[in-house]
Amino acid sequence: MKPLTEREIRSSFVNCTKGEATRMRVPHDLTARPWDDLDFFGWRDPQAPDRAYLVAEIDGRPRGIALRSSHAAAGQTRRSMCSLCVTTHSGGVSLLVAPKAGKAGKQGNSVGAYMCSDLACSLYVRGKKDAGIGARLHETLTIEEKIERTLANLTTFIAKITA
Repeated sequence: MKPLTEREIRSSFVNCTKGEATRMRVPHDLTARPWDDLDFFGWRDPQAPDRAYLVAEIDGRPRGIALRSSHAAAGQTRRSMCSLCVTTHSGGVSLLVAPKAGKAGKQGNSVGAYMCSDLACSLYVRGKKDAGIGARLHETLTIEEKIERTLANLTTFIAKITA
């Protein structure tokens, strides 16, 4: 993924208001991020841990999604699998819910998916971050194929939000 500026990040959100995008806390260390290893940029708000955000390049431009952790998944300690990168964690997967874009979102419609709580899917797939013993299933896929699968899963999730 190409490096993004704070302005590009804030203007990319499709499921929140401009005011909400202006108020969100964007990490200050954008230049220190491993952009070459990221398929999407995801982060949690350290002052509001139930809020998460991700920005992915879709059709050549950044698309941002505002997410919230489901309270039902809080404190979960059983092993769960991320629906994007297929990494399993003990307590490291959260049900993240995104309001749909547009009128449907204003009516309260949302889409949810189980994702790595730290949104570091790209790093887990590449082996740059370790989720612990048994976190990666034995697969015959190459890293490139795992990256493609993660991107396909993410694209499908974002398409449900923007539909």
